[in-house]
Amino acid sequence: MAKSNVQLMLIKDVVKLGKLGELVNVAPGYAQNYLLPNGMAVRATVGITKEVERRKEKERQRLIAIREEAEARKATLSVIGNLIIKKAVGENNSIFGSVTDREVAQLILAKSTLEIDRREITVPDIKQIGTYDVDIKLHAEVTATVTVQVVPE
Repeated sequence: MAKSNVQLMLIKDVVKLGKLGELVNVAPGYAQNYLLPNGMAVRATVGITKEVERRKEKERQRLIAIREEAEARKATLSVIGNLIIKKAVGENNSIFGSVTDREVAQLILAKSTLEIDRREITVPDIKQIGTYDVDIKLHAEVTATVTVQVVPE
Protein backbone atom coordinates (compact mmCIF):
# COMPACT_ATOMS: atom_id res chain seq x y z
CA MET A 1 0.00 0.00 0.00
CA ALA A 2 1.49 3.35 -1.07
CA LYS A 3 1.82 6.13 1.46
CA SER A 4 0.78 9.64 0.56
CA ASN A 5 3.36 12.27 -0.26
CA VAL A 6 5.03 14.38 2.42
CA GLN A 7 5.04 18.16 2.20
CA LEU A 8 8.41 19.82 2.87
CA MET A 9 9.90 23.28 2.64
CA LEU A 10 13.28 23.37 0.93
CA ILE A 11 16.15 24.95 2.84
CA LYS A 12 18.51 24.66 -0.14
CA ASP A 13 18.07 24.55 -3.90
CA VAL A 14 17.57 20.94 -5.01
CA VAL A 15 18.12 20.08 -8.66
CA LYS A 16 14.94 18.91 -10.44
CA LEU A 17 12.87 19.51 -7.31
CA GLY A 18 12.75 23.19 -6.40
CA LYS A 19 14.42 26.28 -5.06
CA LEU A 20 15.08 27.60 -1.57
CA GLY A 21 11.86 28.42 0.28
CA GLU A 22 9.50 26.46 -1.97
CA LEU A 23 6.94 23.97 -0.69
CA VAL A 24 7.24 20.58 -2.39
CA ASN A 25 5.46 17.24 -2.16
CA VAL A 26 7.78 14.24 -2.22
CA ALA A 27 7.63 10.53 -1.48
CA PRO A 28 8.10 9.71 2.21
CA GLY A 29 11.23 7.62 1.54
CA TYR A 30 12.89 10.45 -0.41
CA ALA A 31 12.11 12.84 2.44
CA GLN A 32 13.29 10.54 5.26
CA ASN A 33 16.32 9.04 3.54
CA TYR A 34 17.73 11.98 1.61
CA LEU A 35 16.24 15.45 2.04
CA LEU A 36 15.79 15.62 5.82
CA PRO A 37 19.09 13.94 6.87
CA ASN A 38 21.12 16.07 4.45
CA GLY A 39 19.56 19.29 5.75
CA MET A 40 17.95 20.18 2.44
CA ALA A 41 14.39 20.48 3.75
CA VAL A 42 12.19 20.68 6.84
CA ARG A 43 8.70 19.34 7.38
CA ALA A 44 6.03 21.84 6.42
CA THR A 45 3.98 22.92 9.41
CA VAL A 46 1.09 25.37 9.41
CA GLY A 47 3.44 28.18 10.48
CA ILE A 48 5.98 27.39 7.77
CA THR A 49 3.24 27.21 5.14
CA LYS A 50 1.93 30.63 6.17
CA GLU A 51 5.47 32.05 6.08
CA VAL A 52 6.02 30.69 2.57
CA GLU A 53 2.74 32.24 1.40
CA ARG A 54 3.69 35.56 3.02
CA ARG A 55 7.07 35.53 1.24
CA LYS A 56 5.42 34.72 -2.10
CA GLU A 57 3.00 37.62 -1.68
CA LYS A 58 5.82 39.98 -0.71
CA GLU A 59 7.83 38.92 -3.78
CA ARG A 60 4.77 39.35 -6.00
CA GLN A 61 4.25 42.89 -4.66
CA ARG A 62 7.94 43.68 -5.27
CA LEU A 63 7.70 42.49 -8.89
CA ILE A 64 4.57 44.58 -9.43
CA ALA A 65 6.37 47.65 -8.06
CA ILE A 66 9.32 47.07 -10.42
CA ARG A 67 6.97 46.78 -13.40
CA GLU A 68 5.07 49.94 -12.41
CA GLU A 69 8.38 51.80 -12.15
CA ALA A 70 9.29 50.60 -15.65
CA GLU A 71 5.91 51.80 -16.96
CA ALA A 72 6.58 55.23 -15.41
CA ARG A 73 9.99 55.36 -17.10
CA LYS A 74 8.31 54.44 -20.41
CA ALA A 75 5.85 57.32 -19.98
CA THR A 76 8.76 59.69 -19.33
CA LEU A 77 10.51 58.46 -22.49
CA SER A 78 7.38 58.99 -24.59
CA VAL A 79 7.35 62.68 -23.58
CA ILE A 80 10.97 63.25 -24.67
CA GLY A 81 10.15 63.35 -28.38
CA ASN A 82 12.77 63.19 -31.13
CA LEU A 83 16.43 62.83 -30.27
CA ILE A 84 18.66 64.62 -32.76
CA ILE A 85 22.16 63.32 -33.43
CA LYS A 86 24.54 65.30 -35.63
CA LYS A 87 27.01 63.25 -37.65
CA ALA A 88 29.57 63.97 -40.35
CA VAL A 89 28.12 63.03 -43.72
CA GLY A 90 29.83 61.71 -46.83
CA GLU A 91 28.51 60.79 -50.26
CA ASN A 92 24.92 59.59 -50.70
CA ASN A 93 23.97 60.87 -47.22
CA SER A 94 25.98 58.11 -45.56
CA ILE A 95 27.41 58.97 -42.16
CA PHE A 96 30.93 58.42 -40.91
CA GLY A 97 30.88 55.88 -38.12
CA SER A 98 27.56 54.84 -36.65
CA VAL A 99 25.09 55.82 -33.95
CA THR A 100 25.86 54.00 -30.71
CA ASP A 101 23.82 53.10 -27.66
CA ARG A 102 26.03 55.40 -25.56
CA GLU A 103 25.10 58.40 -27.71
CA VAL A 104 21.40 57.62 -27.35
CA ALA A 105 21.75 57.19 -23.56
CA GLN A 106 23.58 60.53 -23.28
CA LEU A 107 20.89 62.31 -25.32
CA ILE A 108 18.14 60.86 -23.13
CA LEU A 109 20.00 61.98 -20.00
CA ALA A 110 20.47 65.46 -21.50
CA LYS A 111 16.75 65.82 -22.33
CA SER A 112 15.47 64.40 -19.04
CA THR A 113 16.74 63.27 -15.67
CA LEU A 114 16.14 59.67 -16.71
CA GLU A 115 19.30 57.58 -16.70
CA ILE A 116 19.15 54.60 -19.04
CA ASP A 117 21.71 51.81 -19.00
CA ARG A 118 23.23 51.59 -22.48
CA ARG A 119 22.84 47.79 -22.45
CA GLU A 120 19.06 48.26 -22.40
CA ILE A 121 19.16 50.18 -25.70
CA THR A 122 18.87 48.39 -29.05
CA VAL A 123 20.05 50.64 -31.86
CA PRO A 124 19.41 49.48 -35.43
CA ASP A 125 22.28 49.57 -37.91
CA ILE A 126 22.28 53.28 -38.80
CA LYS A 127 24.54 54.16 -41.74
CA GLN A 128 22.66 57.08 -43.35
CA ILE A 129 20.93 60.26 -42.25
CA GLY A 130 17.24 59.86 -41.51
CA THR A 131 14.78 58.97 -38.78
CA TYR A 132 15.03 55.67 -36.89
CA ASP A 133 13.17 53.96 -34.07
CA VAL A 134 15.32 52.80 -31.15
CA ASP A 135 13.97 50.24 -28.67
CA ILE A 136 14.74 50.49 -24.96
CA LYS A 137 14.01 47.41 -22.86
CA LEU A 138 13.02 48.70 -19.41
CA HIS A 139 11.61 45.44 -18.06
CA ALA A 140 10.97 41.93 -19.33
CA GLU A 141 7.44 43.04 -20.29
CA VAL A 142 7.98 46.78 -20.92
CA THR A 143 9.75 48.16 -23.99
CA ALA A 144 9.81 51.83 -24.93
CA THR A 145 10.55 53.23 -28.37
CA VAL A 146 12.21 56.59 -29.00
CA THR A 147 12.75 58.27 -32.34
CA VAL A 148 16.30 59.20 -33.28
CA GLN A 149 16.85 61.65 -36.09
CA VAL A 150 20.32 61.64 -37.65
CA VAL A 151 21.17 64.95 -39.30
CA PRO A 152 24.32 66.24 -41.01
CA GLU A 153 26.73 68.43 -39.03
